[in-house]
Amino acid sequence: MRAAPPLPDLATLTGEQKDELIVSLWHTVLALDGAPRQPADTAGGQPDVAELQAKIGATAASRRAWTPRRGGSVRGGLLPVVLLIVAIGFLGDFAIGRYQQRSLETRERAALELENAAFNGLDAELLRIAYEPEGAGYRATIVMHNTYSTPLYIMLSPVRVFVQVGQTWQEQPARAVASGVVELRGDREFQAAFQVEAKDWRELIPGYMHVRIDSDMLISRRTGPGSDIIGRNNRFYVYLKPQNADDAAIKRLSNFPGVPPLFILMPPH
Repeated sequence: MRAAPPLPDLATLTGEQKDELIVSLWHTVLALDGAPRQPADTAGGQPDVAELQAKIGATAASRRAWTPRRGGSVRGGLLPVVLLIVAIGFLGDFAIGRYQQRSLETRERAALELENAAFNGLDAELLRIAYEPEGAGYRATIVMHNTYSTPLYIMLSPVRVFVQVGQTWQEQPARAVASGVVELRGDREFQAAFQVEAKDWRELIPGYMHVRIDSDMLISRRTGPGSDIIGRNNRFYVYLKPQNADDAAIKRLSNFPGVPPLFILMPPH
């Protein structure tokens, strides 16, 4: 990367050279701001110098260099030097402001794209619940589907399971079968094992427990640490049949046409 050329010695420049340098700086400011360059109406570029003077006059005082005055005006050949110094300061202030604005816009756009991917491009569904062998509890399977062509990197928090007892939710023992950051392209299943130790659970449907499964995750577009991370909370509500349940009693009380299912998925509430 080449270093920026040094500023010329202002003391050695002629008045015409100073005017040319001022106009060049002003055109640079206009180019950075995206404004079209207007052709000069007269020779020597004087309309551009006048335009720069008007622009500096309209700039807030905090953004202009202090200019020494004598007798109420700047005299003679000092005017181009003052304009040049003010133009350099104005250009630097403008460039810094534009850089900060563009950096902020880039971060905001990236955050919006990640949020859209995490909430609109990612589907989460409780696919099934099965009994663990020998009455050891249950195993829930959650499927994630990334509808975007680019991968998402998912880190699941420990799954939490709650059973309604009276008017409250009581947390039950649960653990994720796998953990860590995973790359998600298309579909992928995640599993969690849990037990229900509560005894006095509430029956909203005769013979069934009212269960809530919380699966929270952190989502990013890259594997390494960074600020581009967003959290998403997934809540699944089910009516869950206890282990060793009496299917005949449940069927008699709830009028199921066949064998009562292990779980009945409910909409979020």
